[in-house]
Amino acid sequence: MIFRRAFSCILVSLLATQALHAQFSGAVYTATNGLDVNEIVAFGRNADGTLSHIGDFSTGGAGSTEFDGGEGLDPLISADSIIVTDDQRHLLAVNAGSDTISSFSINPDFTLDLVSTVASGGVGPNSLAYNNGRVFVSNIDRDGFALGDPGVVRGEPNDEGNITGFSINSAGILTPLANSTINLDNRPADLGFSADGSNLIVSSITAGSAALPGANAANSIAVYGIGANGAAGGLLGSAINTPVGNPEGRNLSSAIDFDTTVINDREFIVVTEAREFNSLGAPPALPALQSGSVSVYELLGDGSLNATELDFALGDPLGSPFDPANQLTACWIDFGADGTTFYVSNAINSSISSFSLNDDGSLSLIETIAAQGTSGFENGGTTGPDVFGTTDGFIDLDVSDDGQFLYQLEGLSGEIGVYSVDANSAALTLLQNVSGYLPEIDTQGIVSVTAVPEPTSLGLLLTSGLYLIGISRRRRRQ
Repeated sequence: MIFRRAFSCILVSLLATQALHAQFSGAVYTATNGLDVNEIVAFGRNADGTLSHIGDFSTGGAGSTEFDGGEGLDPLISADSIIVTDDQRHLLAVNAGSDTISSFSINPDFTLDLVSTVASGGVGPNSLAYNNGRVFVSNIDRDGFALGDPGVVRGEPNDEGNITGFSINSAGILTPLANSTINLDNRPADLGFSADGSNLIVSSITAGSAALPGANAANSIAVYGIGANGAAGGLLGSAINTPVGNPEGRNLSSAIDFDTTVINDREFIVVTEAREFNSLGAPPALPALQSGSVSVYELLGDGSLNATELDFALGDPLGSPFDPANQLTACWIDFGADGTTFYVSNAINSSISSFSLNDDGSLSLIETIAAQGTSGFENGGTTGPDVFGTTDGFIDLDVSDDGQFLYQLEGLSGEIGVYSVDANSAALTLLQNVSGYLPEIDTQGIVSVTAVPEPTSLGLLLTSGLYLIGISRRRRRQ
């Protein structure tokens, strides 16, 4: 009788979990970047795309606000600070304040279980990439020397980071990979694998910084070979979008996010460029910012890069940053389900722009402003850093795998904007502003998942029941 009751309890619990899972068609996760405790905030995706709060889950590490200008927008100046594995069984997150990365198991009800927290191999981890059981993390700095003393706001001009690798097993446990570290001559912003997993791509916000002496400091995009065992190879390809000292006076590319897609067996890397460093490599004050841009490179078989579209500017490339037609700090990107339509968030303007990538790697602009939040330049704008107090600050965004919804993290309001995506026109329609669950500033990273495959089934439940009943009968005979 005891064992039958036990099975009944297990059966009720599992069915309750399945019922909760059935309530949501997916989930969205973002990180608080909390200084004492970094947490992943989980939201269930309802059938209409709107979000419902599930819970908050500690990473076992701490966030940091020491690596940007202190205004609270995009504190790690990066993309992909939280990611999920391809099978959507595990979530990975950086902890920039404790120099660690964490792995979680994603449960059928979209709650999270912390599996491991390990040292990142550098100072200030800020971006992650996954491929076939391998995880790579970029660190803002190699050893902290260039950053100066901890406890103060430490900006980006002289950071020289690194990348290092780990394996992740089916349980989500992270283990360092031998010979996987790559030292960089500039500050990384985003990581990603090529489609076949043989190359690791890295972007840099400090490309061309006058404070960086290394031979590869001006590379906005770099490609490194990676072995199947995770061992790092050499630099295969690189790109300098805008030369230092260019006669046009165009700000340097300040590459942050990128995404890759394959069209007719050609792989393209599409890069967002904030255009923050001036033409001589100095980080400018706000009035010297220029319109953000998007560039495209084809990744060739040998790892080299061929530019197919350079500096597609969102406005006048040399125009005033206070002209509302110019979209500043184009920083984050994500493709829709078709692999050709993509969206770019412009941080200070709090806007989303939509594009189409053509078969030849050129770009077509769909809408300069496909979505608009509260911009710091409304009603005449401002002439200085006060803009950070008057804008929503659109940062990371993520399009659901089915292409139906776009989730926009707002870095200076603590909200998530939920948009429906029109399958024909790519138009965005605001459905919901989620508020009250995130800090108003200093959040970092957003990722969505679709339904996680059930680890249990009715057959498994029946098998478990027969097993428990069998135990009960055997014990009675003893």
